[in-house]
Parts: sequence; C-alpha cells; structure tokens
Amino acid sequence: MTSALDSIIAGVLEDVAARQIPIDEIKNKAALAPSPRDAYAALNKPGTQIIAEIKRSSPSKGELAPIADPVALARSYEKGGAAVISVLTEERRFGGKAEDLVEVREAVVIPVLRKDFIVTEFQVYETRALGADLMLLIVAALSDEQLKDYYSLAIDLGMNVLVEVHDKSEIERAVKISPKIIGVNARNLKTLEINEDAFVDLLPTVPGGILRVAESGISTREQVREAELAGAKAILVGETLVRAGDPVHAISTLLGK
Repeated sequence: MTSALDSIIAGVLEDVAARQIPIDEIKNKAALAPSPRDAYAALNKPGTQIIAEIKRSSPSKGELAPIADPVALARSYEKGGAAVISVLTEERRFGGKAEDLVEVREAVVIPVLRKDFIVTEFQVYETRALGADLMLLIVAALSDEQLKDYYSLAIDLGMNVLVEVHDKSEIERAVKISPKIIGVNARNLKTLEINEDAFVDLLPTVPGGILRVAESGISTREQVREAELAGAKAILVGETLVRAGDPVHAISTLLGK
C-alpha cells in the first residue's frame, strides 16, 4: 500500500523533472546566491527559539490560510522574535512556491529554511540557489547513502541542515552522519497521524551536543513546555501561526513571554 510520503515523493520527482536544468547551470546559480546566514547560531541562542512557518495547506489539514503576502507574514514573524523562518516550496500538497522563499529571504535578516522534500542532488543545489540558509532532509524519504551525500553537499555549500526523524530507528540512522541539528516530527509522514508522545519519547534519545527541534502538532504553551523539558532547543510551528490573527502575539504566547 502506498504511503502518504511515497505519494508526495512521486509528485516531487515529477515536478523536479519538469523544471530541471543542466547540473552545471544550477551549480552556477548556487554559487551566485547570497552568502548563507548561520541558522545553527540563530537557533542556539539562549532560550527556546522558534522556526515560524509560512504554510498555505497540508495533506492532513487541507487549506490552512491563503497567505497572499508571504513577505508581510515573514516580517511579522521576525518582529515577533522568530529565530528562523520556514518557507514551504512544495506546491502540489502544500501550496508552496519557490518564489515565496526568494522574496522572504530578501525581506528579512534572519535565516530561512527551505521546507521541501529533498530527494535529488539537483534539489540540494537548487535550495542554495534560491537563497536558503537551512535545508530539510527527511530521513524517512532517503536511503543512508542519499542522506550522507546530500548532507555533505549542503554543508559544502554553506548551509545548515535540519535532519528530520520520526522514530528511534531514524534517529540511529541520522546520528551516523553526525548532524548538528535533529528535528523530531510528531507527525508520521507515512500515515499523517500525530504521535502525542513523540517529543517525550524521542527527544531525550537524541545524543547530547545535537541541537534538538520539536516539529508539528504544537499549538499551546503547555506543549512547548513539554518539548522543552524533553530537551527541545527550538520548536517549528506552522498551522497555529498562519491561522493566528496576530502572529506576533501567538509567538509570544507559545514562548511564554
């Protein structure tokens, strides 16, 4: 039976094939992109940090918000104290646009994460060419060889990498590449279900010295506190913020300020 993740990746590969250009050309574009900002340093500042996400829709919830002006939303996130802004660029299931990332990156001074399903070498170069400072690699979507190769390439290009895991076996796979940042996603991308115990069960098993991020399903200060107690240094929040009438206030509430 095809999982939700398999279906998403199939669409991503079709879309990549449709826009792909010669590898030397995308390498040149990556080389000409603005110098990367240090996302690790931004997330490793004192206190709990937030990665605030620009997200129009999702396979699990459908349409979340139209977000006609992603730049205005990004500026609100920055004003509210976000450490990093995450921009969805996957279009089929999440309503994302590569142009959103380019425009947001130009409009803010904090680092920007490209939130997409990176499953080809081309996409790694493309991510840097768009101006991203932080790139997502989802362990469940990659072989061990791909994970290692794409991680190394992203680091060589000057980006930081958020390595996303969903269970203990994926944490074991992730640790083998010695990542600086691991994100525990409470949403199982194969079933789209939320595991309410993911942060408590998994964050403490991530080795010390790795910056830990709690992802998905966070909507209350109590949930943030639980993630903090489990070892999270940062939280990634999308739905709660894009649906909030006042993103600045929503960020303050989540961080207990």
